[in-house]
Amino acid sequence: RFWFLWNGLFKGALGAVVLVDTRRLASSFRAIEEMERQNVPFVIALNVFPDSRDFPVEEIRDALDIAPHIPVVSFDARDRASSRDVLVTLIRHLKDRPAVALEPR
Repeated sequence: RFWFLWNGLFKGALGAVVLVDTRRLASSFRAIEEMERQNVPFVIALNVFPDSRDFPVEEIRDALDIAPHIPVVSFDARDRASSRDVLVTLIRHLKDRPAVALEPR
C-alpha cells in the first residue's frame, strides 16, 4: 500500500537490504525490481524461520533472477548479531563498487 513512496525513499541512499522470506519469494520481486530501476545497490537477506526450507543460494538467486555480484545471505531477523552481519555485508558490497557508484542520488 506504500508503493507510491518508493521514488522518494531512495533519495540519498547508498544501498539497501531486501529482506526475503523463502516461503513467499514472489512478494520480493517488486522490491528487487525497484532497487534495480532506481539503481540502488542492494543485498538479499534471507530471513530464516524454524519452519522454512533451506534452499541453496544458487536456487534462490535463480528464482529471484538476480545478478551473480549481488550478495545473498541467510540471517535471523530476531538475532541482533545476525542482523548486524547483514549490514556488514551491505557495507562490504558498497565498498567493492566503483567510487562513482557511491555518489548520492
